[in-house]
Amino acid sequence: QVQLVESGGGLVQAGGSLRLSCAGSGRRFSSYTMGWFRQAPGKEREIVAVISGPVSTYYVDSVKGRFTISRDNAKSTVYLSMNSLKPTDTAVYYCAARLRPGFDSGTYDYWGQGTQVTVSS
Repeated sequence: QVQLVESGGGLVQAGGSLRLSCAGSGRRFSSYTMGWFRQAPGKEREIVAVISGPVSTYYVDSVKGRFTISRDNAKSTVYLSMNSLKPTDTAVYYCAARLRPGFDSGTYDYWGQGTQVTVSS
């Protein structure tokens, strides 16, 4: 069982930066594929970034070059550094975990409660 707690969301002006954190509990954190997802009002949840293993990463096209996903297994934490934020990045951001590796959009087993990111124009 893994519990995930996100933090770091908030209100920022367009062009600004935020860093989200997702702290995990439980053992074998390094074995989990970790994903960041987001859901904007009235829209479906979408995958934003994934880290599988220590350094293999995936990004949705809309955030490439602006967002960076990373992990610190010693702290059981995964991060999402977000730069050059746009109003279209406004959403609730969720982290999720699964044991199965890879970047497919298959099921994630564990989810955090979400953190709100609001980017003003």
